Amino acid sequence: MVRMNTDKTKKSLFQALFELEQQNELAALCTIVNSQGSTPRHTTSKMLVYPDGQILGTVGGGEIESRVIAQAIEVMQAGSPRLLEYQMADPGRGDPGVCGGQVEIFVEPIQPKPVLLVVGAGHVGKAVVNLAHWLGFYVAVSDDREDFCNAQATPGADAYYMTPMAELPAQMKITPWTYVVLTTRGVATDVPGLPALLDQPAAYIGVIGSKRRWTMTYKKLLEAGVADEKLKKVYSPIGLELNAEIPEEIAVSIMAEIIALRNGGDGQKMSK
Repeated sequence: MVRMNTDKTKKSLFQALFELEQQNELAALCTIVNSQGSTPRHTTSKMLVYPDGQILGTVGGGEIESRVIAQAIEVMQAGSPRLLEYQMADPGRGDPGVCGGQVEIFVEPIQPKPVLLVVGAGHVGKAVVNLAHWLGFYVAVSDDREDFCNAQATPGADAYYMTPMAELPAQMKITPWTYVVLTTRGVATDVPGLPALLDQPAAYIGVIGSKRRWTMTYKKLLEAGVADEKLKKVYSPIGLELNAEIPEEIAVSIMAEIIALRNGGDGQKMSK
């Protein structure tokens, strides 16, 4: 069933696209790129589909629109475009209409920027924020210390959340395109805060520190009842091995690991 949102229908499609970019949200744009014969809508007609199936605009209504919406939701999940072709002649053979024409619809995902959530705005956290901002990520900073969690102390972020880690998911939407970097103060911070993040669909959760620190954290979380399979999703120690020492070098190591994960890289040297 096609679901219309009356608030969305009051705006133009281009205004809606602008708002998606401003709010860093996901959608799919469906455009008729070829239309022959009798069809409900003609070339360049557009429809914007939101993740919940709501739409703005139309590519023809009825069965064809329902099919395109379903395909658009799949495109959003896959992150790759799709060209749809429909004959509009014989519903008995599966066609979505009887108009007699043919239509091709290009469905493209409108993907948000990758989100980097930095929890802990110390020296390394600040360096990660600066580098991620330069790399084009939407950057959010969280820290429970007021003196650290603001634009003056930690410049370059798009959003600031001064809250304990355990309360962060209630304030910020964590999605499959969110990469979480914990540059926190230690085990005492991570143990009470990490379980709430592990329940979110983040693309990556990395915890700074030595192998010994993560071993201690891992053990305490297991004792607290956190499932082993959840803990195995965590990257720690965080980053690629660069023998990094200063915060800026550590930030490069961390962001290199995230970029490799996003792009399917293996982190190996390109020269033999």
